[in-house]
Amino acid sequence: MPKITRRLSSSQIIILGFAGVILLGSFLLVLPVSSKSGQWTSFVDALFTSTSAVCVTGLVVQDTGSYWSTFGQVVIIALIQIGGMGVVTVAVAIAKLSGKKIGLKGRSIMQESVSAHRMGGIVRLTGFIVKGTIIFELLGAAIMAPTFCREFGLITGLWYALFHSISAFCNAGFDLMGVREQYSSITYFVANPAINIAVMSLIVIGGLSFMTWEDISVHKHRFSRYKLQSKVILVTTALLIIIPAAYFFFFEFGDRPFTERLLSSFFQSITPRTAGFNTVNLNAISETGLAIMILLMLIGGSPGSTAGGMKTTTFAVMLSNAVSVFRRRENPQFFGRRVSDDTVKSAATIFTMYITLCLAGGFIISRIEDLPLLACMYDSASAIGTVGLSLGITPGLGLVSRFILISLMYIGRVGGLTLIFATIHGNQSYSRLPEEKLNVG
Repeated sequence: MPKITRRLSSSQIIILGFAGVILLGSFLLVLPVSSKSGQWTSFVDALFTSTSAVCVTGLVVQDTGSYWSTFGQVVIIALIQIGGMGVVTVAVAIAKLSGKKIGLKGRSIMQESVSAHRMGGIVRLTGFIVKGTIIFELLGAAIMAPTFCREFGLITGLWYALFHSISAFCNAGFDLMGVREQYSSITYFVANPAINIAVMSLIVIGGLSFMTWEDISVHKHRFSRYKLQSKVILVTTALLIIIPAAYFFFFEFGDRPFTERLLSSFFQSITPRTAGFNTVNLNAISETGLAIMILLMLIGGSPGSTAGGMKTTTFAVMLSNAVSVFRRRENPQFFGRRVSDDTVKSAATIFTMYITLCLAGGFIISRIEDLPLLACMYDSASAIGTVGLSLGITPGLGLVSRFILISLMYIGRVGGLTLIFATIHGNQSYSRLPEEKLNVG
């Protein structure tokens, strides 16, 4: 391993790895061969698209299906795959296939990248992640292929099925349906069970966490044997799907046929965390519905998954901490286990960071662009949560606003704490200052 790599921390290597892939993707997308028109693409548009792909967000300034050539689409889906699995995971997998030995430094970086509890077995876990990813993506493509082949022909249909399967599993939200109507996502298939169920399943599976996959693989249906993190992830995920879906079913889509209403309700409950596809016109959803979607976008998926956001575990710890205060308990609790003070502090920091960045981004864009605050907040939450949903304002944003969204997408993907630990150096202090009472609430 080069000396410069040894001097870098795991956090620094992760953020530099993502930055490197983003820049490489930008240079490829600038080329005339990447656009259908054969013209050079502006570097800002290419940078925005590459960042959105690597950070598995889905926000676009150029419609993916109608603007980018087949080469450009291949570049985008490759960036999505790398970003979804994680730059470090892909690098370790390539090193393993080439027969190189993974050293202690590489294992440590991989451990941090996938949020593993221990370093032991991390290389084996990499193989498990790669195999699982390939299996799920091919299954998703196989389910969607008949519909796409019927609509677009055999070759194009197979390509569309694979593209959308990878995009859904990686929680990216990029689509090729602009060939029908620009920026329409998959609204054309709102009543198609195969497309809806396949995309929703891939989003949920990809957002569960690689460590939860391993728990399910080892212990099968024996829930009591799962690690605490897997239990919290599964229960929180289920609640975050069912409760919003019930709201959408009863209050947003009441004028639709039952099957379409049911599919739309579950889809709009799942896609904000953090996939970016949509099957309905988002501008037709009420402000209450949009506010719920903003919250879901900020929560996102689970740690060590293809999804972004503050993570389900962060949200669960914050709720449990509030309950512990109400019930005068010393620590938050889950399934007969207490949560450490360090975990609560980290969760509070991440929660505060995401809320602050979302609000700041929304306020600044709204002021600069003179656009409605709710629409700007929605796109800001979509960027920091690496979601990709938009109320239609993204393509028309100015240079400053685009760079704000680029920054939010990058922070949302590499992780706020990872970025802070990589940029701020300081020794841990063991001295304790005098304590004084401070009333809150």
